[in-house]
Amino acid sequence: MKLEGVLPFARTLLHSFCSQGDIVIDATCGNGNDTLYLSKLVGKDGQVFAFDIQEQAIEKSKLRLTENQADDNVTFFQASHDEMMNLLPESLFGRVSAAIFNLGYLPGSDKSITTKGTSTIEAIKQLLHILKPEGIIILVIYHGHEEGKREKNHVLDFVKNLDQKKAHVLQYEFINQKNDPPFVIAIETRG
Repeated sequence: MKLEGVLPFARTLLHSFCSQGDIVIDATCGNGNDTLYLSKLVGKDGQVFAFDIQEQAIEKSKLRLTENQADDNVTFFQASHDEMMNLLPESLFGRVSAAIFNLGYLPGSDKSITTKGTSTIEAIKQLLHILKPEGIIILVIYHGHEEGKREKNHVLDFVKNLDQKKAHVLQYEFINQKNDPPFVIAIETRG
């Protein structure tokens, strides 16, 4: 298959919007895969801010960074992504290039602990103020479980109604796959 899968497509977007020295956010650090990718992408002069409500996710992410000898450019917050504006220094507002979310639950952990539509939408609203012009918010939406379906519907309703003069919204998905495959929503802020 020559079409990019959902996760590689999300990485392609990150690569298009981020450079060495940039400031980026991993809104759901989970097992640390995106945190590591972002750390390498922005390099030693860049900064990654990683959020997760679960201590287990933070620890797994830190371990992944250590195992891969990543730069010391990641700051972790054991907090919900809807607390970004309270936790990030105001001096960063308008300077963040990208943010990525992997919505759902932490693979290999308690599946009853999931992201929620209300906090995700609040985080998106905050990011629309935090990102620089032509920055990007990437949401990888896993909806193969009950809470995931609710969150998907809430998030889609919200992003479909964003003012096109303020943001471009893209949906990337395979529409003939079974079992609720994940898909990407990308929101590019306008200048």
